[in-house]
Amino acid sequence: MSDEVKLHKNESIKEHSRQLRGTLAEELRSGSEGFSADMEQMIKFHGFYQQEDRDARHQKNADGTPVQRQTSFMVRSRVPGGKLTAAQFLSELELCDRYGNGTLRVTTRQGLQLHGILMQDLKSTIREINEIKLTTIAACGDVNRNVMCCPAPYKNNPVFDQLQAFADCLAEHFRPRTTGYWEIWMTDDNGEQQKVDEFQPVEEPIYGATYLPRKFKMAVALPHDNCVDVLANDMGFVAIVERGQIQGYNIVVGGGMGQTPSAKKTFPALAKPLAFVTPDQAIPVGEAVVKVQRDYGNRSDRKLARLKYLIANWGMEKFTAEVEKYCGFRLTPPRPVEITDVDDHIGWHEQGDGKLFLGINVENGRIKDEGKLRLKTGFRAILGKFPVPVRLTALQAVILCDIAPADRPEIDRLMREHGMAAAEELSLLRRYSAACPAWPTCGLAVTESERALPGVIDELEAELSRLGLADERIAIHMTGCPNGCARPYTPDIGFVGRAAGEKYTIYLGGNVQGTRLGYVFKDYVPKTEILQTLGPVFSRFRAERTPGETFGDFCARLGKDALSAG
Repeated sequence: MSDEVKLHKNESIKEHSRQLRGTLAEELRSGSEGFSADMEQMIKFHGFYQQEDRDARHQKNADGTPVQRQTSFMVRSRVPGGKLTAAQFLSELELCDRYGNGTLRVTTRQGLQLHGILMQDLKSTIREINEIKLTTIAACGDVNRNVMCCPAPYKNNPVFDQLQAFADCLAEHFRPRTTGYWEIWMTDDNGEQQKVDEFQPVEEPIYGATYLPRKFKMAVALPHDNCVDVLANDMGFVAIVERGQIQGYNIVVGGGMGQTPSAKKTFPALAKPLAFVTPDQAIPVGEAVVKVQRDYGNRSDRKLARLKYLIANWGMEKFTAEVEKYCGFRLTPPRPVEITDVDDHIGWHEQGDGKLFLGINVENGRIKDEGKLRLKTGFRAILGKFPVPVRLTALQAVILCDIAPADRPEIDRLMREHGMAAAEELSLLRRYSAACPAWPTCGLAVTESERALPGVIDELEAELSRLGLADERIAIHMTGCPNGCARPYTPDIGFVGRAAGEKYTIYLGGNVQGTRLGYVFKDYVPKTEILQTLGPVFSRFRAERTPGETFGDFCARLGKDALSAG
């Protein structure tokens, strides 16, 4: 019997794709409303997913016949560090109206998503995104995705500019080199076909012929502000700051949130310290990490294909030794630095250069006009009058930068006029919450998330207020499935979609800093029973906490058995 490992079918799709071209050009011109099954995998590298409106599955026409399902696409823009110009942000808002479903979504990785794009509008949408100096390439797929970074625009400290510049360097260095993306999306149909037919491969020095076994995520953070959940990434860079300058980075490896409850071999994980690197070593060592994952990551079982599983199988000692082989020098042990805090950057702040920045909460990232809350119109009004730079946060908020102090009253007025809440009007519970889209567009979702979390927070806010705990900073993340796009395994409270009928797994014992995994407190909890499940835990927290103890620390200290026994 042969010992040869059978590769996952996606590996063959990638290998024979002519560097991510596949049959995309032909299928775009076919008049079909969607792509073939193989090309559904390929389009992810180009930054979009094929979807449908699952709400429409059971809808009927006037004559009683089922409503025909309509294929559409989610198109994701890659925005390193969440940095945008006002013009770019406003252009994305315009695209959501012209081609999408009228909403723009800020992602939990500081990107932007358009939903409801039809096949005939894909090329125009992607071309226009590139024309405003953004891109969708590598926003999805088995490559390094959007590089996250603390978005705070402080000017009195060069560290923040250094962080952002480094994130830009990482994003460019790990970008796929294939020219197929530009040939398909940035040329007219005749030129596109000619270039595809005349395919000439280019070197992919990092990714090779079959790219990575699975998606790869990176983030850059500060020890005192882990606002990007650096430990939830395959590879993170924690800045070591001395005398007001970045001396280097602690590289951490092997984080990842996804798991499959039915497959016990899968699990969420926090990244582990690998080494301290100087600024000039950071990218070479990072490249070595990616190449080790490229060459040794699991290509037969995609459930086990993330870097965290390679490290779990090898152990850190073997993994470190292999990285050293690839980068060609011995690694320096990581510095003894711990992550201590996180900031949501909501509200008014001084930048340090005489100007201000303003963090505006966007609940679960969805920018739309609905009722009295007119976020889309509000952002257009503010940025139309004050075209300042924009940044996106990992908690799906929007930061407006470089604001003259004299303009603050007018911006406050425009916010009130459009129903946009000021920081002091929001509970910390809501400010530190996040959710994935889930229903109706995500094909993996088993429950609601984005549409469910606001109502859940309404109930929990009222209970915490009743108990005198309204000012507690408690982070809540919700996802519609166990893949964990909104990082639900690390906050104080995590809700993970478990089964139809709006049943969730409740995780407790993580923390707002993102440095500890929670544990399963209760499984298969109906949404209607979340309050009665957590109410007694909040009561015990009030009665039994130690001085200064946070909710997450309290739950971690007591553990599942003691909390359940109460």
